[in-house]
Amino acid sequence: MRVTICAIGRLRAGPELDLINDYLQRFDRTGRNLGLGPAQIIELEDKKGGGPAAEAVLLERATPKGATICAMDERGKVMTSPDFANMLGGWREQGVSDLAFVIGGADGLTKELRAQADTSLSFGKMVWPHMLARVMLSEQLYRAASILSGSPYHRV
Repeated sequence: MRVTICAIGRLRAGPELDLINDYLQRFDRTGRNLGLGPAQIIELEDKKGGGPAAEAVLLERATPKGATICAMDERGKVMTSPDFANMLGGWREQGVSDLAFVIGGADGLTKELRAQADTSLSFGKMVWPHMLARVMLSEQLYRAASILSGSPYHRV
């Protein structure tokens, strides 16, 4: 199951980008034998400043056709890491070939784009900077692959 993170905004070189690259590389290595991955991040910019509506168009275009879509949104489900891993594993078992996570810009995702998503996920009631949300999502993808692989660290 290929994983694409479609996000508004571009990360410059720095610790956040280093963390994302590290976690996605770990996810790819750990998930390979589980039918998870590869993972990629697609960064998008609304150069005309059209706000969330223009960003939604960019995100829709970047999302692989037929992908299961998970909107990253403060109104989404709050889950434990094992629950997130089980959700990914369930999609894989259902034969989902493409999974896309969409992360909006500073003003979030439009109501219409949220409605198109198969599910939505939140990292809690606090609002996180979008660059950190990417890091957190990348880490949770790696953690999910570790959980699904039976890593002793993640056994309950």
